[in-house]
Amino acid sequence: MKRFTIVIGLLLFLSPSVFAFEQSLLARVTVYWASGGRGSDRWSRRHICATGARLRPGHCAVDPRRIPYGSRVTLPDGTLLAVDTGSAVVSRKAARRSGRTALERNALVIDRFFETKQQALSWANRNPYFMLVRVSPPGFRPLLSSPPQKVIPMVSQDLRQPVPSTPAVRVPRRDLRDRPKSRMYMP
Repeated sequence: MKRFTIVIGLLLFLSPSVFAFEQSLLARVTVYWASGGRGSDRWSRRHICATGARLRPGHCAVDPRRIPYGSRVTLPDGTLLAVDTGSAVVSRKAARRSGRTALERNALVIDRFFETKQQALSWANRNPYFMLVRVSPPGFRPLLSSPPQKVIPMVSQDLRQPVPSTPAVRVPRRDLRDRPKSRMYMP
């Protein structure tokens, strides 16, 4: 019996992570692009990434120690494929500099790839700096998947007039002037 448990333990330890699970994380989402300027380097201009795949819109750079290559990173407006990395992503430079709370300063950094600078900056201006992302490891298949629910609009009591919906609350976009100042003590 003792040998049996040791063998099972070793098999579970050495087997690939078939029991991997999705997780939600707070991330500082930044952008980079291929068309030149400060947001690109010689590798991204040639569409070369760390895994050898060709960079395309829908790809992102992650810290491979925290999010393995091939993972699906789901943002509120789409799903990205983790195929690249970078020193600023691994060191979490953007989160450490722009985070206001300890939670934000310790967040992961995900760098989203765009083809042009205009597309990248347009997306960055429309979205918040920090957001919750869902990370699905490579080969992850959810066990229970329910079909999408049909949304039925609510109507008022007399069944003739629709109930007025409340407008969506929009969080104001932070500006560079809102960035935290130096953390050094200034008398």
